[in-house]
Amino acid sequence: MEKEIQLWDDLSSRYEDMKILFEFAYDGDIELIEIQKELAAYKNIIDEIEMKLTLGKREDLNNAILSIHPGAGGTESQDWAQMLYRMYTRWTEKKGFKINVIDFQHGDEAGIKDVTFEIKGDYAFGMLKSEAGVHRMVRISPFDANSRRHTSFASVFVYPALEDDIEIEINNADLRIDTYRASGAGGQHVNKTDSAVRITHIPSGIVAQCQNERSQHKNKNQALKILKARLFQVELEKEKEKNKELEDQKLDISWGSQIRSYVFHPYQLVKDHRTKIESSNTQSVMDGDLDNFIKAFLLSTIKKD
Repeated sequence: MEKEIQLWDDLSSRYEDMKILFEFAYDGDIELIEIQKELAAYKNIIDEIEMKLTLGKREDLNNAILSIHPGAGGTESQDWAQMLYRMYTRWTEKKGFKINVIDFQHGDEAGIKDVTFEIKGDYAFGMLKSEAGVHRMVRISPFDANSRRHTSFASVFVYPALEDDIEIEINNADLRIDTYRASGAGGQHVNKTDSAVRITHIPSGIVAQCQNERSQHKNKNQALKILKARLFQVELEKEKEKNKELEDQKLDISWGSQIRSYVFHPYQLVKDHRTKIESSNTQSVMDGDLDNFIKAFLLSTIKKD
């Protein structure tokens, strides 16, 4: 609550400052560039407030758990999954949020086979739920000796990280817990002990795993956290279908149903197929400038409601 109040107070204060700056400008006592700088900061606060006003669900305030899975295509798709992971890492840094890698599986030659991570920050899930779906990339592949154009896909899943006050009941009899030896980089300890944990929720078939912690106990706790988040998301989806709310958000996670395309060749363009928002600055988007896409999606869901 204090953060929200501070945000509005800051907006009010900047509004008064802007009025004074315009008076100075009218009298010729200030450079236009100074006003433009303050106006940009003022607009950023308004954009942030507008975005947050679209997030009215209880879970929107929570941290977010993201999983990225490459599609068919081997190294090319695994490299694309790595690029998406970097994109969300950069977005996290720009927001001043924190990131905690839960599970990371390196690709055979490059990229990643699978990654699950938590982004910690106010409204992280509310904003990042717009990223759930299939992401498509078109480029000249650096892994193709003939320099041919390739199309790659990767799916992004987003779940709310549950707080202690949200109860998800899990019957231990419904769980199958397997331990295995962690793979990839991590040192001798990771490679020589069965510290990695995979938990299968038998009734739903949902699987959660973690191998990044050094102890089996910590990996188990992290895997349970992921499992609870996914089960909670299932309940949210059931409620969504029952009430016929935000039906457009739930896209089939299959190749060809992409929510956004990233074209690097023969032209530069990132296009969101749900909102029609575009950007020709592909490098900026890959460096984490996602707020325009996120905001447009959130506002479109409000209009459809």
